[in-house]
Amino acid sequence: MTVRRPFAWLACTVLASASLVATGAQASAADEYAGAADRHAGSQIALHEGVHGQPRPAARMAGEQVLGHDVSGWQGDVDWPSAREGGARFVYVKATEGTGYRNEHFTQQYNGSYEVGMLRGAYHFARPDVSGGGEQAEYFVAGGGGWSPDGRTLPGALDMEYNPHGDACYGKSPAQLVAWIKAFSDTYTRSTGTAPVIYTSTSWWQRCTGGSAAFGDTNPLWLARYAPEIGPLPPGWGTHTIWQFSDSGRLPGDQNYFNGAVEQLATLATG
Repeated sequence: MTVRRPFAWLACTVLASASLVATGAQASAADEYAGAADRHAGSQIALHEGVHGQPRPAARMAGEQVLGHDVSGWQGDVDWPSAREGGARFVYVKATEGTGYRNEHFTQQYNGSYEVGMLRGAYHFARPDVSGGGEQAEYFVAGGGGWSPDGRTLPGALDMEYNPHGDACYGKSPAQLVAWIKAFSDTYTRSTGTAPVIYTSTSWWQRCTGGSAAFGDTNPLWLARYAPEIGPLPPGWGTHTIWQFSDSGRLPGDQNYFNGAVEQLATLATG
């Protein structure tokens, strides 16, 4: 005998199946961004490349340098008057990661630094494994990474470093990663009117872009290396703009030097 199921039972079954699919998709998305709140610029570089000491006095005094730092959700709300008193004159604040994470402390960090007179910019932790470069640039701009030529806002920065969830190069070939970075840079430039700063390490860049020299003429370089000297730069760049020289110090977050005087830093903020 054929048992006829009531329509309500069928509807409930379909809804339950849809709910399971949605739950699975949400779990997958959560897995993709696991740890994003604690992830900051250089977290994977320190993990893969290590920390080899602080800059020597000679390295610090080779030219005029301006002290700054960078922060993320890991720092929570920041005491900005204390950071200013500690010598910080600029800061980069993590705004977004991929297309699924926004720093919940971003407003306090970004606006608070501005209110004490610091120059500030936002950065995006790249995730080429989850979506395209152009899409992530749009997400970054919408999430606080925009720019205006007010002399107080630094160009947004693209954080290119080791994949926190697998293959160091996100399962992409050097040509594919170069194309991804170009898509991000081009989209950001069209949206804001200025090219983004590129944050990376020389070792990651050589390994994952094949030593591409495609961005040296268009994008300022923010180099990460925790050692007494900055060391060799990635191909294409004749000089660096910012050196992230330590993953800890007297300022909240990572420690940075701008390669120049305060007046040159202000010029960067005008595009």
